Amino acid sequence: MSQEPGRTRFAVDIGGTFVDAISYDDTTGELRLHKASTTPDAPARGVLDAVGGLAGRLDDVEAFVHGTTLGLNAILQRRGADVGIITNEGFRDLLEIARANVPAQHMYDFSYAPPPPLVPRRHRTGVPGRIDAQGTVIEPLDEDAVREAGRLLVEEHGLRSLAVCFLHSYANPEHERLAARILREAYPEVSVSTSTDITREYREYERTSTVTLDAYIRPVLNDYIASLESRLNDAGLTHPLHIMRSGGGAMTSELARQAPLMTVLSGPAGGVVGASFLAREQNLAKVITFDVGGTSLDCCVIEDGEPGEVHEAGIDGFPLLIPIFDIRTVGAGGGSIAWIDEGLLKVGPHSAGAVPGPVAYRAGGTEPTVTDVALVLGYLDPSGFLDGDMTIDADAARDAVAAKLAEPLGVDVTRAAASVFQVLLARTVGALREITVERALDPREFALLAFGGAGPLLAPMLAREMGIATTIVPQVPAAFSAFGMLMSDLEYEFATTVLRPLTDETLAGLEEAFAELEGQGEEVLSAQGVKPEDRTLIRRLDVRYHGQEHSLGIDLVPGDTAAAVLARFSAQHEARYGHAMPEPGQILTLRVRAVGRLSKPGLRELPPAAGAVPEPIGERPAFDVASGETVAFPVYARATLGAGHEVSGPAIVEEGTSTTVIFGDQQLTVDRYGQLVITGGQA
Repeated sequence: MSQEPGRTRFAVDIGGTFVDAISYDDTTGELRLHKASTTPDAPARGVLDAVGGLAGRLDDVEAFVHGTTLGLNAILQRRGADVGIITNEGFRDLLEIARANVPAQHMYDFSYAPPPPLVPRRHRTGVPGRIDAQGTVIEPLDEDAVREAGRLLVEEHGLRSLAVCFLHSYANPEHERLAARILREAYPEVSVSTSTDITREYREYERTSTVTLDAYIRPVLNDYIASLESRLNDAGLTHPLHIMRSGGGAMTSELARQAPLMTVLSGPAGGVVGASFLAREQNLAKVITFDVGGTSLDCCVIEDGEPGEVHEAGIDGFPLLIPIFDIRTVGAGGGSIAWIDEGLLKVGPHSAGAVPGPVAYRAGGTEPTVTDVALVLGYLDPSGFLDGDMTIDADAARDAVAAKLAEPLGVDVTRAAASVFQVLLARTVGALREITVERALDPREFALLAFGGAGPLLAPMLAREMGIATTIVPQVPAAFSAFGMLMSDLEYEFATTVLRPLTDETLAGLEEAFAELEGQGEEVLSAQGVKPEDRTLIRRLDVRYHGQEHSLGIDLVPGDTAAAVLARFSAQHEARYGHAMPEPGQILTLRVRAVGRLSKPGLRELPPAAGAVPEPIGERPAFDVASGETVAFPVYARATLGAGHEVSGPAIVEEGTSTTVIFGDQQLTVDRYGQLVITGGQA
C-alpha cells in the first residue's frame, strides 16, 4: 500500500460475525474497507486478517482505534474469570440478594427464579471495618482479615481475579485502597479490581455488580489486548493502540487494561460517535441510528448532535454504573435464526454467528437466518457477496426456508421469507418506540441513519413502517462503526456522590470536589500524551427532585446559580417525562468529563455528477414490500452513482459489503457527500 508516511489512520470493529477494518488517508480522503470473519477462538487473528486486507505493514499508520465486544461476549456467554469478592463483614450475600425485585417482564410469572449470581457464595467473603455515609471511619479495616480473605480465595480456591467493594467507599475510598494494596503486595500475579477505581457513586449493590463484572472480564481483556498489541507491533505499528469506550471517546490500551469494563460496549459506541459527527457536520437536528450487524440490531437517538447517555445500564440482568450511550439492542441481525415456536414465527435472539453462519455459507449451518431469507427474496446477489470473496449457495438457503419455515406455516417460500422481515420489523419498532414515543418524541420528525452490513437493506422497510420520511445510508456503511472510531477524541469520566440540596451555598462549596475530579482528569490526559491546549474538562451535575430515586445530568457553566440549574433540570425533566414539579432540587453526583481532542478526518464534498444516472449493471426479481409482489429490480453499482443522481424505486444499490434496497414507492438521491438519501414510502 503506497501512502504518505504518517497520514493513514486505521480503525477496527469486531462484530459477532465479521471483523471490519477501515483505513483513512488524510491526504486523499480515501476510505478503504476490508472484512474478515470473526475468529471466536482467537479474536486477535480475525483483527490481523481484516487489517492484512488493507496493508501488509503498519509502519505508516498514524492512529489505530479498536472497538471490541469481547468483554460483553464473556459476560453473555459466562466465559469470564472465576472471581472472588471481598466486602464488609455481614454483606457477603449482597450480590445475591440484590434489590429483591422481580424484572418487569416476569412480573406475573410465578415460576420465575432469578439467575444464579456470577460469583458463588464460597467465593465471597466479608472482613471487619466500616465507613459511614459521610465518609467517616467508624471501625478500622482489619488488615489481617484482608490477608486471610486473600489467602482463602487465592491459595485455597485458586482464584486469579478479586473484586473489592466496601460500603460507602464512594464517600471515602480509604479502606478499598488499603485492601487493594495488601492484596497486590501478597499476590502480585492476581488481578485486583476496586469499585472506586471504576465509579464513586452510591448504591452498594449496583457498585458491587459493576466491580464484579470488571474483575470478571479483566483477565480476558488483558490477555487479548496484550496479544493484539504484540501482533500489531510485529506488523510495524509504532503509535499507541487506542480502545473505544462504551460512552464514546477512546482511551489508551494501558488505561483499558486498568478499567476494562469501560470497553464492554465499545463496538456499538463507534457507530453512535460517527452518527453524531455526521449530524453535527450536516446540521441534522434529529437522527435515529440503525445499526444492524450479524447478531444484533442497535438504535440510539441523537438530538442536536448529542446522543442520549445514561450512567446506569445493565447487561444480561447485571447492573452497571458506568457512562454509556442510551442504546436499545434487539437480538436480531443478519445471522439471526428464524424459527417456529408452537406454530408462531420468531426471529432471534439465537444467532448462527460466524460459525457455522447462515445456511447459504455452506459451513454447517442448518437453520435459516435473516441473510438466507434476504437471498430468497432476491435482495442479495449470491455471486457478489463480500465483493465476490465469499461463496454463497442461494439454493441451500431456499431449501432451508422451505423446510423449516414455509412447510410448517403452510405457506409458499416467498410468503414465509417476507414474514420473517415482518416479524423482525415488529420487534424493531418496539425498541424504537422505547426511545422515542415513550419519551414524547415523534419518530416521524427524525432521519434514520442506516449502517452495519444489513442496515441499508432493512432501513427502507423500517422507514415505511414508522412513517419516517428520510433514510440516510452513509459511505462505507458496513464499517461505519469503525469510521466512527476515527472520529473519537480521548475521553474519560470521573464522578463522586455528594447528596446535597441544590442551593447557591452548595454550589459554592463544590469547588474543592470538582478540583479533585479535574485533577484526576488532567493526570489521565497527561499520561496519554495530550497537550494542555488540547484538553477540555466539562463539569456536570446529576440532579433530581427531592425524594426521587433517579436523576438527570445537567451541564454546569461558570456563574451558574441554583435557580438556573433547577430551571434547566425542570425543562429537561418535562421534555423527558412530560411534566415538571414544584419541588426543591437535590444534587446527587458530581461528574467531570476529561476530553483530549484528536485531529480527525472531516467530510469531503464530491463534485456534481457529470451526466445522467448510469445504466444499471443488471436486473433481478425481488420482493417489493410496497406492492407485495415479486417484480424486476434494476441493480446499480454504488461506485457509479455521483452527487445529484436520482433513482426511483424499485431498485437495488450494491457496494460489495452492503446492499441498499429501494422499494416501489421510494426515491433515492445521492447527496453532495456521496450518501444515499431515500425518501417517500411513508403514509
